[in-house]
Amino acid sequence: MTDEDRAFTLWLTGMSGAGKTTISSLLEFWLLRHGARVERLDGDELRKHLSKGLGFSREDRDENIRRIGYVARLLSRNRVIVIAAAISPYRAVRLEMRQSIENFVEVHVDCPLDVLIARDAKGLYQKALRGEIAHFTGISDPYEPPLNPELVVDTSVESPVESAMRVWNKLRDLGLIRFDHDSEVVQEYACTETSTIQTN
Repeated sequence: MTDEDRAFTLWLTGMSGAGKTTISSLLEFWLLRHGARVERLDGDELRKHLSKGLGFSREDRDENIRRIGYVARLLSRNRVIVIAAAISPYRAVRLEMRQSIENFVEVHVDCPLDVLIARDAKGLYQKALRGEIAHFTGISDPYEPPLNPELVVDTSVESPVESAMRVWNKLRDLGLIRFDHDSEVVQEYACTETSTIQTN
């Protein structure tokens, strides 16, 4: 990044299987190819390390998000672009993150529940519907969609590349990035990576 570039935190929120990891991976790849300093914070990975020991009560979920937000603030303070991909089901704690993180951009990765159930290769939604998984967002726990996100992408009608390109264009519109799309980079990633990334 140059002195004219600003660090920001892109926060992808949405239910399990909606496509947050895939979209965040695409954006990370494109930004790195343009020479940006970027760090991707994946909710599932951070649960294994940063938030190990936390459960899935509302209090624990909120604490998990606060920890992710703390890391995002540290990185942003050092002019690193942050892409956070986490279910983050509750509006109140997402609002906390917006208020505490400079240049916070919220993207709702939306997808209807029936599509999520149909595409769920791990069968987690079916297990939750049978009562085998407690506190499962969208089934036995609520998901509170953002009321005023910077962007909503619908992965039931858009490919991961299309959704990621819409996010990219929004970041440009907001003046947070100045890079143009590189069609070769987009095509390279689309051909070699998206087929190997779990949609979650």
